[in-house]
Amino acid sequence: MPTVLYGCETWSLTFREKRKLRVFENRVLRRVFGPKRDEVTGEWGKLHTGELSDRYSLPNIVRVVKSRRMRWAGHVVHVGEGRGVHRVLVGKPKGKRPKERPRHSWDDNIKMDLQEVGGACGDWMELAQDRDRWRALVSTVMNLQVPKMWGIS
Repeated sequence: MPTVLYGCETWSLTFREKRKLRVFENRVLRRVFGPKRDEVTGEWGKLHTGELSDRYSLPNIVRVVKSRRMRWAGHVVHVGEGRGVHRVLVGKPKGKRPKERPRHSWDDNIKMDLQEVGGACGDWMELAQDRDRWRALVSTVMNLQVPKMWGIS
């Protein structure tokens, strides 16, 4: 996990990238838990996604990315306006954007993560100033049970 998630605090994930992360995680878990044996026929087969989630109790990889991203966002808000990382967060890049649909920005992902937990009440940077409330939101994102859509949560 540490190798795969290195730098995930700065990722702006698309639906396709979330799906690839889940597929990778399930592939690794199938390798770790090994095949299952059918008690009736005695045949060996691979574990289904539901069986993997029953055996693996830790949060899935996408939730880990979201909570780390939110934790990093809280840190960036607290470092102060004079620091480079804060200027990168609030600054607007110059130049033209590509013609196709723009990708979600990192800021957009933080807002969507907050909407999932019901914490989207205005500016998230003001919300992050309250450390205790922000920590509670980060832990809520980690433990959130989002309805699965196409096997992604």
